[in-house]
Amino acid sequence: MDEFRLFVGIDWASQAHRVCVVTQVGEGILDKEFEHSGDGLSALADTLTSLSDGNPQVVAVSIETSRGAVVETLLERGFAVHALNPKQLDRLRDRHTVAGAKDDRRDAFVLADSLRNDRHLYRRLEIDDPLVIQLRETSREDVELSQEENRLANRLREQLHRYFPALLKLSPAADEVWLWQLLELAPTPDAARRLRRPKLDELLRRARIRRISGAELREVLQSPSVQVAPGTTEACSDHVLRLLPRLKLVAAQRASVTSKLDALLEQLTEEVPGQKSEHRDAAILLSLPGVGRVVCATMLAEASDALRARDYAALRALGGAAPVTKQSGRSRRVQMRYGCSWRLRHALYHWARVASQNDPAARQRYAAARARGQTHGRALRGIADWLLRIATSMLRSGTLYDPARLAGMPA
Repeated sequence: MDEFRLFVGIDWASQAHRVCVVTQVGEGILDKEFEHSGDGLSALADTLTSLSDGNPQVVAVSIETSRGAVVETLLERGFAVHALNPKQLDRLRDRHTVAGAKDDRRDAFVLADSLRNDRHLYRRLEIDDPLVIQLRETSREDVELSQEENRLANRLREQLHRYFPALLKLSPAADEVWLWQLLELAPTPDAARRLRRPKLDELLRRARIRRISGAELREVLQSPSVQVAPGTTEACSDHVLRLLPRLKLVAAQRASVTSKLDALLEQLTEEVPGQKSEHRDAAILLSLPGVGRVVCATMLAEASDALRARDYAALRALGGAAPVTKQSGRSRRVQMRYGCSWRLRHALYHWARVASQNDPAARQRYAAARARGQTHGRALRGIADWLLRIATSMLRSGTLYDPARLAGMPA
């Protein structure tokens, strides 16, 4: 175990960070605020270096976040930075006061003192591979853009349902680019009825839509429109025309982000002498059934520390696959874990769902779980847990997925 002489608690904030430093015996030697700026964070690192007599390896830092400029600055300067969940800090605060008092100064001291006494509760941080940092931001941006596109498409669908429901027979979710292009040409039922067959054929051909023909599209557009109050069509079509540019912009940005994700994953799977473990990890994860671009990117981005440590227990807890048991006396209840990374949980859900549809072993496990009375979600969490165990074993041995080796694994 590392021998630290100084323990630092940082109550981080948006404007200034409260910093408390205590010695091995709990004596406070610094209580000060540092501004969140280049100069302020540099001054923080310089101060801690001075207190340690130029030896940052003897300084252990406690903070409630695992990302950000404060963490990265201190890691770059050689300090041992440890992360703690805010809920754990709330419980540790009760050790020092039962009255519920809370302020930045007290929180900084609690962080420093708890790291001195309960270092096993903390997770030591490391600097991520630059590609993993880019992957994390890009994958999160992809999720945000997907949610934004869904919100805008739902608003478009709501407006079409009010005055132009015939179009929803062709695109029920109103999330297709060709539909947006059609609405730009003819935002109202009257304008749509005036479109000629060659124009519709060209639109469908350019969008590579083959499930409907120009004749079928024209027949739908020629159908009688719903009766609405005077002014409704004009108001709704104006709203639609204002929504379309935003929809097209978000769709274009999402396509760009998808290309960026593909490029990053390709770089991570390249075989380069002396490369970091994350590069090989990407290739191993992509070899598993049910793992695609989004799942692999989310795993590498949101669980980089657990993957680097090959920590199966941390992975299943972080992804919500490990259940929570609550027992008291004769009462015992096992329930779903809610305290986890929601991004990783969603990735594991879709990983298990796709695997149960396409992989024979996963499909068999899913069927057996359902036969035992488990719900769809519970069965998928069990498959996700099983897949994580396989993935951890593969990462430890550095091998790609081989279904023939499953026979030797415990059920």
